[in-house]
Amino acid sequence: MKNPVRFLLHVPVPWVFVLTYLVGIVLEHVLHWTISPTTALVSTIAGAVLFALGAVIAGWGLVIFHKAKTTTVPGKLSRELVTRGPYRFTRNPMYVGLLLAYLGEAGLLKQIWPVVLLPFVVAYLNWTVIPLEEAKLEEVFPDEVRKYRLRVRRWF
Repeated sequence: MKNPVRFLLHVPVPWVFVLTYLVGIVLEHVLHWTISPTTALVSTIAGAVLFALGAVIAGWGLVIFHKAKTTTVPGKLSRELVTRGPYRFTRNPMYVGLLLAYLGEAGLLKQIWPVVLLPFVVAYLNWTVIPLEEAKLEEVFPDEVRKYRLRVRRWF
């Protein structure tokens, strides 16, 4: 059976995060939740930390991909199997970074609805985008990818 959300592959992954967040903002305005001042302070601090950490991780992964002159487009053939830098700890540091930055943004802006929608983005990545990327990598680097997958986890 064909995956019904594969049409989203035409949308760059960072934009999937942005568009989902924007839907969350609309829901936030329609179904606003309030939080206490203490919770708001904790949310701001945690949000700043998560956003900064996410930006660093995603940026680090992106820089390494650009240095390797390999693609960041799901479904395109890669020139190199990148396993250094943050790729030693997770096979998807750019996605981990985007996820942390997304949560950080929600914390900074004290918004709940974007967080409620985030599992849909993670499910899309986990069951549509990443399997496609891993299949393309296995086409080009079959032995290396199998060893890498045994050594490094998909997320954390």
